[in-house]
Parts: sequence; C-alpha cells; structure tokens
Amino acid sequence: MGVLDTTIMEARNFITAREMLLDGNWLLTTMNGEPRYQKPPLPTWLAAISAFFFELNNYWMRIPGFVMVIILALYNYRLSHKLFISRHLSLIHGFLTLTSFYIIGIVIEAPWDIFAHGFMLIAIYHSINIFSHPVINLKNVIIVGIFLSFSAMSKGPVSFYVLFFPFLIAYFVIFKLPDLKTIVWSILLSLLLALVLGGWWYLYVQYQDTETFLAITKKETSNWSSYNVRPFYYYWSFFIQSGIWTIPAFISLIYPYLKTRVCNLKGYQFTIIWTVIAVLLLSLIPEKKSRYLMPVLIPLALNTGFYIEYLIRRFKHLRDKRETIPVYFNFGLIGLIGLAAPIIGFITLKNTSFTNWFHFFLISLVLGVVGVFMIQSLVQRNIKTTFYLCVTFMASLFVFVIPLYPNLVSENYKSINLLKDTLDQNNERLYYVTKPSPEIIWDFGGKITPFDINNFPNFPKELHVIIQTNQTDNLKTLESKYQINYISTYDLNKVSQKSSNYKSRLSYQHYHIKLKEIYLE
Repeated sequence: MGVLDTTIMEARNFITAREMLLDGNWLLTTMNGEPRYQKPPLPTWLAAISAFFFELNNYWMRIPGFVMVIILALYNYRLSHKLFISRHLSLIHGFLTLTSFYIIGIVIEAPWDIFAHGFMLIAIYHSINIFSHPVINLKNVIIVGIFLSFSAMSKGPVSFYVLFFPFLIAYFVIFKLPDLKTIVWSILLSLLLALVLGGWWYLYVQYQDTETFLAITKKETSNWSSYNVRPFYYYWSFFIQSGIWTIPAFISLIYPYLKTRVCNLKGYQFTIIWTVIAVLLLSLIPEKKSRYLMPVLIPLALNTGFYIEYLIRRFKHLRDKRETIPVYFNFGLIGLIGLAAPIIGFITLKNTSFTNWFHFFLISLVLGVVGVFMIQSLVQRNIKTTFYLCVTFMASLFVFVIPLYPNLVSENYKSINLLKDTLDQNNERLYYVTKPSPEIIWDFGGKITPFDINNFPNFPKELHVIIQTNQTDNLKTLESKYQINYISTYDLNKVSQKSSNYKSRLSYQHYHIKLKEIYLE
C-alpha cells in the first residue's frame, strides 16, 4: 500500500484530509486552501483520522480504503450465503470479489468510490432482513438507513443509482414477495432516514458558502452531459474489469448456456438481472469513465461464481470442447504466466538500476510453483484446486511483485517534499506560476500559493516559484520585473521521459525570483 505512486484522484482526496488535520477544515473542505465540495467528506474523515492516530502519509491514508475492500468481499460472501445458502458457493463469491482487478485497483485510482459502494452493499445485505419481515421492523429500517446515508456521504447518489436500485428491481422480479406494500414503506422510511443523515452536510455547505457550492454543483452536473461523453455501448466490455476472471465472467453472462447448468437458477437469474440493469443504467449517462464500472463488478462476481461452481462440480465429466477449451485457455494462460515470471521479470529489470536479485529469485520461485501446480490441477481437471491457485496467484502478485515498484525509478525522478523543510526553516512560502497538479501539492507537503504578476507589489520582493516544465514560456511575463534564477527540476515520474507513460504535468521547475531594483522603491 505504501509503495505505489499517489494518483491524481488520491492526491486530491489526501490533500483535503491533510488540510482537515492541519487547518481544521473538517466541514468546509479544501484543497490547497481552496474550497473543494465536489466530494462529500466521510471517506476523507476516515483517512484523516487514520493519519491522525498513525502518520500523515499515503500509506496510512490508504488503510481505510483497503479495509473497505475486505469488508466488500465479506459482505458479498454474506449476501450470497443469505440468499443462496451454500457456504461453498459463498466462498467462491467472496474470493471472486476480493480478486477482481478493478475492485482492488479503484482503491488506488479513486479511493472514495470503494466506500460509497462498500457501505451500499452493507445496506443491501441488511435490506433483505426487511424483505423477510411481514411488518415494519424499525431496527432493520434504521440499519439500512444509516448505511445508505454513509454511502451518500461518500459519493452522493451514485451508488443508489448504479447498485441499490438495480438490486431492488432484480430482487423484486425474481423473489416474489407476498406483502409488497409493507416492504415498500420500509424502504421509503430507510430512504427518508438516509436523506436526513446523508444530506445534512450538503445543506450546511450550501448555507455557509452558497455561491461557491452552487458554482461547483452546476459544474459537476453539467459534466454528466458534456464531459468525457462516450457512446451508449462504451461499457459493454465491462466484464474485462474483472481481470483474471474475464473469460469466466463473460461466459457467466451467456444465460441460454448456463440456465440449465447452475446449482441455483433463481439465484443466477437474480445476479444476471442485477448486473445487466446496472450496466444499462450506467450506459444512459453521457459521461462515462472506466472506473464508474467498479460497482458492476459486485453483482458480476456473484454471477461469475455460479459458472465457477458449475465447473468445479462438472468439469471432470465434460467432453464438449466448446465447454472445455475456454477453461483450459483461461486457467492455462495464468499458469503459464506464473511459469514465465522469471523471463518476464528479467527482461523488465535488466536495463534498470534493480539490484535486489534475491527478491527477484523469491518471486520467480513462488509464481513458478503456483504455475506448476495450476497446470497440474488443470490437467487433472481439478477446477476447485485451480480456482484457489488463481486466488493464490493474485495474492502472490500483491505480496511479492508490487514491493518491487520502488526499484524501477528512472533517473529523472526527484521528489519535491524536501523543499518544504528548506523553505520552512527560512520562513518562506512556495508560489506557483502555473497551477500545480494535485500530486505535486501532495508530495510538497503543504499549500502552494498562487503568484499574480499583475499584483507584484503585494508579494515578497524575493520568492520561490514553480512552473510546469513544458510551460516555462510563461516566465517571460516575469522577466520585465524580476531577476530569475533557475534552482532545480522536480519530477515525480518514475518512468523515463521517452516512455509513453510519462506525464508532463508531474514535472516542475523551481526558480528563485527577485524584484528588480527599479521596482523596490
């Protein structure tokens, strides 16, 4: 958790959490000292509290998000067990959730999404208790309302739209309920409670900073129809986001094939309807991003589990190559990747400054052993062992491979975090000419003040400024009034400048500028 780069979305959220701790901006949230009301604050509070008790860095701020991944997998297991009874099937569902690529990846790319959908899944699990009671049960209503409000305080109404409402539709279609009137009233009471508990922050901010809040709200809502607009079918390859489970996930969506093979037809119908409706509702919104698909992976993991359970139960007896070839290809490919790990790793590392070859040997040994046993179990048609070896393969990547990442730093990398200590010692600030990226602000460790050339008399006569490396032409506006001395270049890219993954917004030049004598009077 501590070795991966801080992404742009993470940096925004972590800066807000840092300014909660340092400036006390717990309700009127800020980023670099400016209002940031785009996201409700509950996950930011959790990150700030974690950093308060431990240390103010990205590792401890990531802890709550990773805990929520585990809770998400646990509650998908519990939801499966409550609905489908089978403990074995529920374990499959839990592990599929925990090892789906984007459920884990979303914690790094945009950590607050996992909270919204994790809290929503808890609310969904407890809402089933409402459905099983013939009368209104206040305890269940309150529990559901509280977790719905937690979801709203994590990312607004997003999870209601893409996870909760598709769940309700699928549940009511498949599991016929005798007393729908009572259930509807219970759900409405839960939603009302969620509106009250989850809406107070929005009302507070609107009251305290009306103009800014309305401007941000207007911009955010307009983005739904004008920003990152994609065609209706953009999300239709959603099953790819499940990573190593891509092929099983796709096959699990072929209803005519699986409907006579699954162990629980109603359960399978429920999960496939839940998944498809969630994708369709997302497809209706013009603004589309791949990370918005993350909540779809929750019902998709349940849906995929029915196919995996069928393979565990029946694969030894299958003779139709149309059924066996996709299985051999999917799991065989993962096994071969494990076997090829030493070659892949050596090619990747040979031209880098990597020196920890014992670590490399350990990785090669672990992944190689997993690959050998996976191929062996596949030849023996033992899909249960093969499945759990896939889970082990994913765990091995996180335990052994990801810690290698800091060893792959390019020569151009230079952190800006030491600059703050130097400036603090001299009681100086850092200013920017072109607005810095969130990653730069987070790495710096404090606020970076905007510098306005047109108001130069209001600024110190000597100051330190940064400017994006590919925008240094903007310095020409300062030359008439300031003496400009180049100090250093700070670059947070861990890849070389020749790489296609190099981001120019992570490279900034540091200058010391001094007002010319003619302007000192």
